Amino acid sequence: MSDASLWTALADPHRRAIVALLLERPRSVGEIVAACGLSQPSTSKHLKVLKEAGLVRVRQDAQRRVYALDPAPIAELDAWLAPYRALWNGSLDALGRRLDETTPNAPEEPSPKD
Repeated sequence: MSDASLWTALADPHRRAIVALLLERPRSVGEIVAACGLSQPSTSKHLKVLKEAGLVRVRQDAQRRVYALDPAPIAELDAWLAPYRALWNGSLDALGRRLDETTPNAPEEPSPKD
């Protein structure tokens, strides 16, 4: 797997939808076709790209091909994103503190008139 093939594979919304489906459980090509609403040839092309990128594994089950996620590339992607996530978390925490400092206290409810 190369970094470029991983990013290319995940750039397509149909392939991301397939990855999301496979996150739930392994699925046959027929199940993926039905869930995604794509043609069988189109689905097979997307699965081929995902397989070449190392994101999915395939096993033969009688006449069916069953696809499952391979977690290793996702873990590599997560590790690569970690410093950026930390950067954003720190920035968002700082923004939250700043907003807390500048937001006026909630107005008190008016007292009932006597």
